[in-house]
Amino acid sequence: MGELFGFKIGDVGLAGLVVLVVLLILTGRLVPRSTVEDVRADRDARLAELTAERDTWRDAHKESEVARQVAQGQVGELLELSRTADHLLRSLPQPDWEVGNGAMDEASP
Repeated sequence: MGELFGFKIGDVGLAGLVVLVVLLILTGRLVPRSTVEDVRADRDARLAELTAERDTWRDAHKESEVARQVAQGQVGELLELSRTADHLLRSLPQPDWEVGNGAMDEASP
């Protein structure tokens, strides 16, 4: 149970610990605290930027939805007015525009 890579922990000694630390540094498993803090700060900055961008897009979407609903309401009102005007114009009596009859022939020279 007390073996590490086939060696007893007590037999490894100081040289083994130094080799282990050097191997951990070379493989990237052991890094200085400042490097870890820099990586974390960079990650936090990128997350904050992505969050701000997401919120900007969300606000823009909400604004465009409000504008779309207002425009859709206006189109509905215009369509209703158009239908009313069409119904009114179709209900008016149609004049008889026959050639040779009417005031147009009398007024023309």
